[in-house]
Amino acid sequence: MFDRRVRRDSRVSRHNRASRGRRDGSARRRIRRGIAAGLVTLLAATLAPGPAMAAPDGYAYPFQNPRLPLAARVDDLVSRLTLDEKISLLHQYQPAIPRLGIRLFKAGTEALHGVAWSNDHTDNGSVVTATATVFPQAVGLASTWDPALIQRVGSAVGDEARGLNAQNPTVWGLNLWAPVVNLLRDPRWGRNEEGYSEDPYLTGAISTAYGHGLEGNDPRYLKTAPTLKHYLAYNNEVRRDTTSSVVPPRVLNEYDRAAFEPAIAADAATGVMPSYNLVNGRPNTVSPELNDVVRSWTDKPLFNPSDAGAPANLTGSEHYFATQAEANAAAIKAGINSFTQDGTDPTGTVNAIRSALAQGLLSESDIDTAVGQNLSLRFRLGEFDPDGGPYAKITPTVVNSPAHQRLARQAADEAAVLLKNTGRTLPLDASKTKKVAVVGPLSDVLYTDWYSGALPYRVTPLAGVKERLGAGATVTGSEGADRITLKDVATGQYVTGGTGPGGAALAERATGPDPTTQFDVFDWGQGVLTLRSVANGRYVGYNWSAFVNDQTQPNGWFVQQMFKLEQRADGNYAIRYAGYESAYDWSQAYRTPYLTRQPDGTLNLGAATADAATAFTKDVVTSGRDSAVAAAKGADAAVVVVGSMPFINGREDHDRTDMGLAEGQEALVRAVREANPNTIVVVSNSYPTTLNWEQEHVPAILWTTHAGQETGHAVADVLFGDHNPAGRLTQTWYRSTADLPDILDYDIIAGDRTYQYFRGTPLYPMGYGLSYTTFRYDNLRVTSPVVDSRGAIRVSVDVTNTGSRAGDEVVQLYSHAQRSRVKQPIKQLRGFNRVHLNPGQRRTVTITIKASDLAFWDVTRSRYVVESGGYDLMVGASSADIRATGQVRVRGEVIPPRDLTRTTRAENFDDYSGVTLVDESKVRGTSVGSTGAGTWLKFADSSLERGTNRLTVRASNAGTAEIAVRVRLDDPVSGPLLGTARVPVTGDVYSYTDVTAALQRATGRHDVYLVFDGPARLSTFSLS
Repeated sequence: MFDRRVRRDSRVSRHNRASRGRRDGSARRRIRRGIAAGLVTLLAATLAPGPAMAAPDGYAYPFQNPRLPLAARVDDLVSRLTLDEKISLLHQYQPAIPRLGIRLFKAGTEALHGVAWSNDHTDNGSVVTATATVFPQAVGLASTWDPALIQRVGSAVGDEARGLNAQNPTVWGLNLWAPVVNLLRDPRWGRNEEGYSEDPYLTGAISTAYGHGLEGNDPRYLKTAPTLKHYLAYNNEVRRDTTSSVVPPRVLNEYDRAAFEPAIAADAATGVMPSYNLVNGRPNTVSPELNDVVRSWTDKPLFNPSDAGAPANLTGSEHYFATQAEANAAAIKAGINSFTQDGTDPTGTVNAIRSALAQGLLSESDIDTAVGQNLSLRFRLGEFDPDGGPYAKITPTVVNSPAHQRLARQAADEAAVLLKNTGRTLPLDASKTKKVAVVGPLSDVLYTDWYSGALPYRVTPLAGVKERLGAGATVTGSEGADRITLKDVATGQYVTGGTGPGGAALAERATGPDPTTQFDVFDWGQGVLTLRSVANGRYVGYNWSAFVNDQTQPNGWFVQQMFKLEQRADGNYAIRYAGYESAYDWSQAYRTPYLTRQPDGTLNLGAATADAATAFTKDVVTSGRDSAVAAAKGADAAVVVVGSMPFINGREDHDRTDMGLAEGQEALVRAVREANPNTIVVVSNSYPTTLNWEQEHVPAILWTTHAGQETGHAVADVLFGDHNPAGRLTQTWYRSTADLPDILDYDIIAGDRTYQYFRGTPLYPMGYGLSYTTFRYDNLRVTSPVVDSRGAIRVSVDVTNTGSRAGDEVVQLYSHAQRSRVKQPIKQLRGFNRVHLNPGQRRTVTITIKASDLAFWDVTRSRYVVESGGYDLMVGASSADIRATGQVRVRGEVIPPRDLTRTTRAENFDDYSGVTLVDESKVRGTSVGSTGAGTWLKFADSSLERGTNRLTVRASNAGTAEIAVRVRLDDPVSGPLLGTARVPVTGDVYSYTDVTAALQRATGRHDVYLVFDGPARLSTFSLS
């Protein structure tokens, strides 16, 4: 069970800690620096009185002495660096400083579900992919609901990172850019595979476990240094560097920040990477939260690297600063420690920082602070210790070790989720199953993703089933892909691929069909296909000059292996190149995406329309559907493996627009189901899918993410009952995209998003998953019917395995406030416990939460509050399968009516219409941006008992005419009008003025509305 007690303080105290951090953080740092400086001065005077003398114990400098406090070592080293040397350490590639024995340090090795890739500093930053253990994708790891297992996975990944670092430290750095804790708020997000859950509590549990594993268990030293990605409110790829996530204070605190705090507070992460997007109008790269909020969660020094290229976005696509000097200065002051910019070339970063210093935008003390935090990480990694610290002895032999292979299989087993199982279709009885068909486009292949390492070996579902059944059974495979030829109508020649691993440029060569003219067509939905050449088994892709059959799978940042076969009016076909880079207007593919025959017979881009392209006949050599059906007929069971291609169906920089299976894949499932009633569908993908037809018509459905090298073993383990599935979904699977608002709508409360607020009926709910056994819940007990807001709540329930198989149950605890001043979640996960039970075994499961965990963000006072009242405590097998319910009454607070006579920040509204949230200044603060006439803000239950006769607003108006702000009571349109303030033109969105206006006197308690008649920015107001 993940215990909420890993958090240092209650959620109620977060605001106090954050405020204390803002007030006292700089003072605390000054005191620590002063103490450390005193130690260093003393040490310099006593241990190293002359430049020719070495420090005692053989250390040339005090910073090399591991017995000194960390702060003293850091300050000693910083004091010995020149200003130029300090500036150089602020780039991702921190250069060696030989005079002090400091070697190169590179920030950033990808390690999301195994060590993935890094950049080679010695080869101009070219990407190097690790051949290392590949565990299930992150969303699959979270589907285990097993933090203890995830910590073991993290430890294995940390070991392998150390092993690779020992092999080549210029490539494999120890600052790992993982885990991703962005919430899976919208299942269409292209990077869904990288996150853990739509729920912040579960995300915090899994990220803390993975981070602890990556860091190791030494109290002083780090095995590796994990960085949480990507801070903050980042869940869309469309225009990700220019879109602003509008996040009201409750959502900001209760949802988005809540996913990041647990790992930082538990010392399971060493920093955060800001995301590309803006939040409430300000780019995250310069968010003051990096210092003001994130650093307040821990007493440990943090290292915050920028995302790749994000510093340049500040002056480029975002147009936020006029010069890079201003941008870099703002980033450093906000809390950035490392600029991931310009690959291995630090020139631009260094020059911009120097310019900022010369202009007075930065002081050397700002540089010292950033560099000190930077170097703290390296000290904790043991770099400056004579022996390299306790983890320096890890060698490359750990990479893909047998133990890690076994762990990868266990993780893949536990990640699988059984979605449907009617009539006990599963598990299959291996002793009676003598003929099995394993078909489908993912039946005999394993795909890697953008953040995956290279698979050391591959066990596909087909191979796993064959191995499990052995020689006594017949296992037939078919990928269900059509094999076709394409013949030029005009020349009569066939499109031909090259033989051998390197293939050749596609050309019209053959005059008759043969294997070199044949291509297997895989359907990935919405008309997008991949073409695999039969000549060599390689995929056809564009290499910027020709189309060549040389790729082992679709891959790369620009995925160049995508096509569409478009039927023309004359019945023939045109080949359209559909690679992702075609969206860039500088690409020829954007202007002429259709293939045409060139004078030398090769095919290349050359036509803007299908009618102008070369016309081909498409002949089906073998039908994939017919082949799969033939294999399925008469089989004891037909297993259809369908799903996604991780580089095509949604990934970084590309959101999904559709949540269904590819049309051809669904047609394949239907055909196989018709041919064999004992059909099992295995869905291998990275996100929720609208499996409505399958759920209604197919007897059994198993979901697995792309689960790494052991995928096939895990699939077979579950199909044949060697592993009883207990994976649970970590996000809602909707029935349709119609259930979702716009992907850029980040207000989950107003938009009824995620299981917490969704009022529809999902296809599969959050926390859902089936088992081969059954469990009974009895005798729920709550330790006390009443608890103080500072107390703890212990919920116990007896869980019994009432079936005939041993299995795991994931016991989930949810809460709901019976009454509240605000809109509360329908259910909210508060704890869970994955327990193993033998047949007939009963176990008491106890989950303890703090009453303070029931707190929510009170916008009337800008702090967490535990409301007095009753709370339902619901225990069950999913968010929709509640088996036992109890109640507790909490003695907390009653939120008083709003006092608008005090200056109120406009962002702290209760409801709104037509407004957005924007940056008050480029440094800090949030204002409300009115977008036009009739937009409004609501401030509920406001006390006007003392009477009001004056309105004061602080606002900006960058338009050409004054803007009216009206005060109405109880209704924004028809409510009584108390008065109107008129905001004059201020000339700039960041130029604010204070405006007052007389109000008609009002008394009593009312909902107060501020109604705008045009665009303006409002930061604060008061009624007096």
